[in-house]
Amino acid sequence: MKTFFKVLGITVAEVFLTAVFFIVGIFYLNGKYPVEVIETAPQKEPDYYTSEHFNIETVKSAVDFNENGEDDYTDILLGARADALAHPVYDITYFKGGYPPDDIGVCTDVVWRAFKNAGYCLKDMVDMDIQRNPDKYPAAATPDPNIDFRRVRNLRVFFDLYAVSLTTDINDISQWQPGDIVVFESDEHIGIISDRRNKKGQAFVIHNTDQLNREQDYLEIRQVTGHYRFDASKIDESVLIAWHD
Repeated sequence: MKTFFKVLGITVAEVFLTAVFFIVGIFYLNGKYPVEVIETAPQKEPDYYTSEHFNIETVKSAVDFNENGEDDYTDILLGARADALAHPVYDITYFKGGYPPDDIGVCTDVVWRAFKNAGYCLKDMVDMDIQRNPDKYPAAATPDPNIDFRRVRNLRVFFDLYAVSLTTDINDISQWQPGDIVVFESDEHIGIISDRRNKKGQAFVIHNTDQLNREQDYLEIRQVTGHYRFDASKIDESVLIAWHD
């Protein structure tokens, strides 16, 4: 073999190096890189982070109102996410009876559907409280059960009265927990806090403004004016109404 290469005027070492370069070239052209390159390649940044990334303990409710084995906060989160995944068409149509079809929704529909998943009928609770405390609900001066529970301003009053009010500082990241409720500037928008976070630890929001992705990094987009946690253990039982078909 050495004699054959000598006749050709090349050495065995030159043949070996040529073969190595050829093999490396094949791997390169096929998009396959040496192990050393794979190990040192920059890692893709995750689409979202979780509380564990920031050593934040997730708060759980002491109440499981619908007795399904999940605490209220988890149920509210999962109910909001189910609505986000269903991606209802954004439609502000007034519906007799109050409830829009499942494939239609606005920001407030995310909230009552989230509460439904925890066993609460938010519509009935808001309607009853408007009857009991009409002076506290200026947006419902003429009560209309078909729409009152779908107005952010009325939900804001209800949560002011009965939910736990929390910080509006979006950088106090440990205080933002899955299942919390967030209200934005001028009481024009509302959503549910996700268990997902951005790289700074700020919580994502599950909401509906007709955007493609209904669970997103949003707290910095609009001014936060309200942040609540619905702790049923601190609310008079007369206020709580179970979901009913």
